[in-house]
Amino acid sequence: MNTVELAPHRFAGLLAPAVDRAFRAGMLAGRDGGGAVLSQRYGGVAATGFLVDLRTRLAAPGGTVDGPGFAAITRYQDPVVCRRTVDKQVAYGMLHRGPDGTLSATERGAAFLTELYQVHAEVTEELWAGHGERVSRLVAALGRLLSYALVLADEAGDRGGSAFAAMAPPHEPDGIPSGVLLLNRLGTLRYHRADAHAAAWEAAGHTASSVAALPAGPERTAIELETDRRAAGPYAALGAEERLTMLADLAALPG
Repeated sequence: MNTVELAPHRFAGLLAPAVDRAFRAGMLAGRDGGGAVLSQRYGGVAATGFLVDLRTRLAAPGGTVDGPGFAAITRYQDPVVCRRTVDKQVAYGMLHRGPDGTLSATERGAAFLTELYQVHAEVTEELWAGHGERVSRLVAALGRLLSYALVLADEAGDRGGSAFAAMAPPHEPDGIPSGVLLLNRLGTLRYHRADAHAAAWEAAGHTASSVAALPAGPERTAIELETDRRAAGPYAALGAEERLTMLADLAALPG
């Protein structure tokens, strides 16, 4: 049997679009499958937007996202607009903002998140029906990757001021269905790559706005390759065959 050796940095580059596709499919299904209606009951996107983005941290009892973490998560957005959006969600009684800028869910915000988790449970069960073994394998693999990524971050002293540090590990209450585990672990892994990408374009002398405007070409390619290198660490937790299986499982998921 032919065995393809897939080095961690190469795997990081191949995995990213597969992770994005599956995650976006799950989130879109959630929006269309009851999430939009749920949001309207709580005041609409103006009231719930950042709660959805930060759900896997703020749904945890006592869960918070600090100011530097929030800035990292929203690094491609206008900070003034983000602040005004948070102001509105505080006014709606969905978010609490501490004196140091730390965000947490209010009681009403937590109730919304509990219902949102239920919506995601229902839609992912339908979206990935018939793929139970595949989903279970992916959940297990992602669990190992996220655990190892946290270990590496601790060893590097890199547990502050990053999107991944702000959002990992995702809140996983007892009895949470495997589809929600998969959706939220995919989302958390995306933050790990987002931090690697930011480090790569910063090292190349870019800002969030300048890299967003960078056209395809050698410079963008170099940044993407450096992103792969910086994102590669956790993938050493998987063997070569496990990496191939993970790619195949993600490719086979509907959506």
